[in-house]
Amino acid sequence: MIRMIKNFDMLATTPLRRDALLIAEAAYAAIDTGLAIQKALSLSGNTLSVGGKQFDLNTFQRVKVLGFGKASCKAVQTIESILRTHITEGIAIDVHAGTCNIVQIKQGTHPRPTPGNVELTRGVVEMAKSTDKDLIIVAVSGGGSSLLCWPAEECEQGIRLYDDFLKAGTTIDEVNTVRKHISSVKGGGLAAMLHPATVIGLVFCDIPGDRFEDVASGPTYYDESTLADAQAVLDKYGLTGYTLNETPKDRTLFENVVNVPVVSNNRALRAMEAKAIELGYAAACAGDALYDEPAALVAKMREKADATKARMIVAGGESRLIVSKKSGKGGRCQYVSLEALRQIGPGDVFLSFASDGIDNCDSAGAIADAQTTQKAEELEVSIAEHLESFNTYEFFEKTGDLLFTGETDANVSDLFVYIRA
Repeated sequence: MIRMIKNFDMLATTPLRRDALLIAEAAYAAIDTGLAIQKALSLSGNTLSVGGKQFDLNTFQRVKVLGFGKASCKAVQTIESILRTHITEGIAIDVHAGTCNIVQIKQGTHPRPTPGNVELTRGVVEMAKSTDKDLIIVAVSGGGSSLLCWPAEECEQGIRLYDDFLKAGTTIDEVNTVRKHISSVKGGGLAAMLHPATVIGLVFCDIPGDRFEDVASGPTYYDESTLADAQAVLDKYGLTGYTLNETPKDRTLFENVVNVPVVSNNRALRAMEAKAIELGYAAACAGDALYDEPAALVAKMREKADATKARMIVAGGESRLIVSKKSGKGGRCQYVSLEALRQIGPGDVFLSFASDGIDNCDSAGAIADAQTTQKAEELEVSIAEHLESFNTYEFFEKTGDLLFTGETDANVSDLFVYIRA
């Protein structure tokens, strides 16, 4: 059997560990980008069906495909395989390179934007010049906030914004509110550029709580936030030196835009719960939008287990982690799992993993239980010291509990599994 978790067998040393890993596998399968596109988009003759709507391709002079984000390469490859004879041109910006017969796939940087991303976005902006006889299919996924960057002034501000907000420990909602107001393509800016073309946005949501309109900072959605909202976020954290602009507020620019939800954190969670039930567990979900600090996030999952008497608790979100000093190696998921070691019972298992397979490093996350604690004690590796130094990768590397998947070409934020003995 081909598994997403490359070191599955090495980690599955107990029945509970194996079950936790099988639930993670179910999540990865549920958010497979290629399969999700095939379910969302179909072609019969010259009729394209997507999002409950049908489009007669004979009525369009050109069909263009745009994409940006960590799922864009796989997404546009699948779109092209379905609409190959109809696509005129296209461009996608991903974190890694890829090839298509028609669509150009470019490699940009993430999580910080660079001048290279600006130049790649120039190609998207040029291709956005369209007429009412054009159909534009836009694949929007997590990571697009960095990869889609225009104009050049946004790049410099975006780099500072990422660093400032990482130190401040802000929420993704707050970050995106400001991002929309330092850009010409975010917050509906791309949709405005594409007007009067017909636009189909295929959205892969990495924002906890199914906030599809905020993915990649909402380039194809009408933006409800205002310049004043963005300024309020900056003021809240005492941040200065940013030049803000208002996002497009003319709703007629969005009349020909259809945004279609493709996958989200919730889709993964439903698959995880179904797998848990299949494995014989009473399962419950602690939430799909947990933004709490790591200790509070773990506590919420424990409280859910207490309240429901369920042995299997799943959750989705993105822990709020304030990196207060120069840190070691590791990401949010590893930090949550390490924090869990201080809270869970001696027979319990906790697994935290990034849906894109990249927890700020080559690991997707980590699994933690009494076996982990025993190894740490034998090696004299301190939980507290590694939490204090944010050096979680080193801790789990020594105990042998890092999870490896490689890049998954999908991104629906982070996922968590808690099993009580």
